[in-house]
Amino acid sequence: MPHNRGHKNNNLADILIWEIHRLSKTIKKQIRLMEVCGTHTMAISRSGLRKILPDNICLISGPGCPVCVSPNSYLDRAIAISNLEKTRIFTFGDMFRVPSSFSSLEKQRSIGAKIDTVYSPLDAFEFARTHPDETIVFLGVGFETTAPSVASVIKYAAVENVRNFLVLSGHRLIPPAMQTLVLDRNHSIDGFICPGHVSVVIGAEPYKIFPEKYGIPCVITGFEVCDILEAIVHLLEMVSGRKKPAVYIQYSRCVSRNGNPSARKIMFDVFEPVDAEWRGLDMIAQSGLRIKNKYSDFDAENIPVSVIKPVEKKGCLCGMVLKGMALPFDCKFFGRTCTPEHPVGPCMVSSEGTCAAYYAYEKR
Repeated sequence: MPHNRGHKNNNLADILIWEIHRLSKTIKKQIRLMEVCGTHTMAISRSGLRKILPDNICLISGPGCPVCVSPNSYLDRAIAISNLEKTRIFTFGDMFRVPSSFSSLEKQRSIGAKIDTVYSPLDAFEFARTHPDETIVFLGVGFETTAPSVASVIKYAAVENVRNFLVLSGHRLIPPAMQTLVLDRNHSIDGFICPGHVSVVIGAEPYKIFPEKYGIPCVITGFEVCDILEAIVHLLEMVSGRKKPAVYIQYSRCVSRNGNPSARKIMFDVFEPVDAEWRGLDMIAQSGLRIKNKYSDFDAENIPVSVIKPVEKKGCLCGMVLKGMALPFDCKFFGRTCTPEHPVGPCMVSSEGTCAAYYAYEKR
């Protein structure tokens, strides 16, 4: 198989598609390959890859959207904090319209709460520095990709002694969630298309447990069509037995086996792993990031607020979709009462959400 040096080359795409069809004929069962990245989900849907794959090759989406996996309990706390006097919430745009138990950040702002969207936690920090009379709370949501940048801003706030800047950490770690999926008896995953951006930080080592303990191959993949097609070829070669299951780095132009040690050091200087709740996956051991006691002055978890008991929308299948055990089409709300303009669940809101991808590119 040719190495993917021209990841946007149409001729290479034709060769890779041919190879996928050839390999699929040697495998006498249904193969389920899970992409664990919302950007991959969007790329797959936008390019129509599912339509050109053999019938026995199924691409399923996993919990790769950080906004989608954030539970209602996190949003409910953020909303409770937003109701406090002289308090302002800053958030990434994807989080703004996500439904919580009874409201959303968007609805809260419409009734007077101070809530703004930003592109970077540094924007929230700079606002805090120039508005010392307000408490500024940044909603830290994201995987290993965004956690180092949030950690660096917390360290900067400590150095600059900007004590009115706080972070409500909703950061999550991808490998523990992948292991939870593998251990679910109702699941059948034959291979992982591993996230490219996360892997830039964590490298390949955290995925070794999957081929070594569970026999499930992993390919760390880029985001162009040929990147994804090449990843599928590598996975089929390992699933078919032609190669031993392993962790393969297809996205070698950006990912090294050791990742980015400097980014991880900053992340773990400020955060420590903790058991955390994921939408659809419940509590997962050591899968979240909590701000260490050393930086507790910047931890919005310490803000005393009364938080309602979380309530889930009955009938919404976001949790099942995030586990790869349901398609958006299976949900009675999808495309009817749940649309990007009027979302019922977070998977329809986020630009990385599976339901949003299917609605935009794969509606029947």
